[in-house]
Amino acid sequence: MTCLRLIFPDQLSYSLASLKDVMRDDIILMCELMSEATLIKHHPKKLAFQFATMRHFAAELEMKGHNLRYIKITDKDNTQNYKDEILRAAKDFHIKKLITTEPSEYRLLQIVESLKSEMHIEIKNDDRFLCNIDEFRNWASGFKQLRMEFFYRYMRKKYKILLEEDGSPIGGKWNFDQENRKPPTKNLRGSQRISHKKSNILYEVLSLVKENFSGHFGALEPFHYALTRAQAIMELDDFIEHILPFFGDYQDAMVKGEPYLNHSLLSSYINAGLLLPLEICKKTEQAYKEGKVSLNSAEGFIRQILGWREYIRGIYWLKMPEYAKLNYFNTKRTLPAFYWGEPTNMSCIAEVVKQTKEHAYSHHIQRLMVTGNFALLAGIDVKEVQEWYLAVYSDAYEWVEMPNTLGMALFGDGGIVGSKPYAASGKYINKMSNFCLSCYYDPNETTGERACPFNSLYWDFLSRNKSKLINNQRLGYVYSTWEKFSQDKQLEIKNKAQAVFSKLDNGTL
Repeated sequence: MTCLRLIFPDQLSYSLASLKDVMRDDIILMCELMSEATLIKHHPKKLAFQFATMRHFAAELEMKGHNLRYIKITDKDNTQNYKDEILRAAKDFHIKKLITTEPSEYRLLQIVESLKSEMHIEIKNDDRFLCNIDEFRNWASGFKQLRMEFFYRYMRKKYKILLEEDGSPIGGKWNFDQENRKPPTKNLRGSQRISHKKSNILYEVLSLVKENFSGHFGALEPFHYALTRAQAIMELDDFIEHILPFFGDYQDAMVKGEPYLNHSLLSSYINAGLLLPLEICKKTEQAYKEGKVSLNSAEGFIRQILGWREYIRGIYWLKMPEYAKLNYFNTKRTLPAFYWGEPTNMSCIAEVVKQTKEHAYSHHIQRLMVTGNFALLAGIDVKEVQEWYLAVYSDAYEWVEMPNTLGMALFGDGGIVGSKPYAASGKYINKMSNFCLSCYYDPNETTGERACPFNSLYWDFLSRNKSKLINNQRLGYVYSTWEKFSQDKQLEIKNKAQAVFSKLDNGTL
């Protein structure tokens, strides 16, 4: 029986479960859809990356002899939504069965499942992930409170990564995070990156995006992304050989004019399916065993993939769809215009947004401790913040963006992902970056005219959310410090925070 095999844009892997047993007469369906491209206003680079990688993958499938139905976004018969395109293909080819690998997003799974009355549906497990949904659910059932560290150890043991023969962690510790938090040195710079030769497919896509999505936030060019698995493997090998040795110590550092530093830039390729997480972990482990990289660099990088990435995906499917409705602090303030590139006197925000606009990228500390931290402290509406992160980053899909933003950055899930809010004053940013050197505001002042807004907002956040946070064991010392302030000092800080909010509201912050 001929089957229709639907491939989503983030499933560009030959090892995909729904392609492993593809038959000669089966039809592979891939779709570019306006409904998906404009569900939110995605960064032009993100759209170009997605369309170009899809078209390259489709061309390779055709070269392998597969029957492909590829729907371009400009095709005149394109219905511009998944359900109608699936039904149209099924009708055109007289097909009664759809096979797909489980979508990465709950909304897309609902679309697929809504077709059960129309045709037979088979949804295969996405075995590119290293912990399937049922396995994570079983693991999670053994804990009253979920924590990534325990999951990470479980995964290290499962895949025997960085372990001694007796099963203990190499180096005597599971986690070398304390060694990876050095502030930037004066001359810290990022490593040189690969720039791939542009294909005709890419030129066509760049023209398409320029014509149809020019109103979206972000710069389309220059465009340097890898677009095929072969190019992505080049990026991986180059990172492990030339960049990973410098990754560990300064992975939390932030430097003006250096959007990448020594981070991998591989997340877009992993999340699209061009690279597989286990092959990355194995290559990283091998580089350590050959003495090419330090243990703290290798372990820190592996933890991001084997630990955090898998954990975040597990949380998403464990808690959806209720998870999407959470807003622990009941935040309502509108996302400030400076997240979309409007002027601000805060150097850190301006720099990170500028990098995001230019590259559709910002490394994890900048996302968490600058744009995320400000949104947390200022009480920005969690839906608006999530939409921004999903729109502006090329590696962002809902399964990874939502728990990272709602849970990690905003503590909007009340502690499902993180054990405490990642709230910090301007002093943290001053320590871990050189952003403050050129800032209008002073990171060492809390209440003066030019005091860093992060400082008063930090204490105001803790004060106004005290009833929800006072029993958090990790915040006891912070609250004891707040209580030691005189009432006059507390009032002065709160008044300053209100002045910051006023500037925020009138666009002068």
